[in-house]
Amino acid sequence: MSDIRYGLEGKVVVVTGGSRGIGLETARRLVEERAKVVICARKQEGLDAAVADLGAGNVTAVAAHVAKPDQVEALFKAVMDRHGRIDVLINNVGMNIMTGAVVDTDPGLWNKIIDTNLTGTFLCSRRAAQEMRRQKAGKIVTVSSVAGRRAAPAMGVYGIAKAAMEMLTKVLAAELASDNIQVNAVAPAMVKTDFSKPFWGNPALHDELVKKIPLGRLAESIDVVHPILFLAGRASDYITGQTLVVDGGATVV
Repeated sequence: MSDIRYGLEGKVVVVTGGSRGIGLETARRLVEERAKVVICARKQEGLDAAVADLGAGNVTAVAAHVAKPDQVEALFKAVMDRHGRIDVLINNVGMNIMTGAVVDTDPGLWNKIIDTNLTGTFLCSRRAAQEMRRQKAGKIVTVSSVAGRRAAPAMGVYGIAKAAMEMLTKVLAAELASDNIQVNAVAPAMVKTDFSKPFWGNPALHDELVKKIPLGRLAESIDVVHPILFLAGRASDYITGQTLVVDGGATVV
């Protein structure tokens, strides 16, 4: 158990993409904080495994595709029916498919990547904000990526989606500030999860990646979770519209 606390006890927190990787690790730390956690993902079997992994704690799992408005509505209805409020939304769902050059990308593949990353973030943030406005309080934290800040081979569509997510963060922060809702994002570099294993699982490529990081290693999920929870907690009440880069110094050299 971590000795770092974020003041989230009793808070209702929704984590999209909460069945694995950064989302699952975020949910684990929220359980330690004694928050009321709702995780969502597309596949029920993944959610069942996550709940079993998390063990004790106030955890609810809801299967939902965040790019589909009806399923997003069902997700938040389930949250409100169970808890009556939502204090924090963590937009963690992300998906990348190596596309090659953007100009050669099939429009269907473009839509799939944009929908999962950007449209899903919009739909969930929109629905959460409707409840938070009534409460006159809330926090939205979105997981972006340094891919949204620099062009990378074969990751152009993903980078475009992440860049748009950061602008969405700014716009929502400006629109919701008067309702005491803070909206921020984190932008990690590569994190050692199954999502990115095709890269870091190759020893030669792993070593090349690490050479470009001043701290000398790739991030673990927990390196991203702590910034997420900081932005979700009381210590960030006067921070909004910001994206915190979590990259071991890679973008400063």
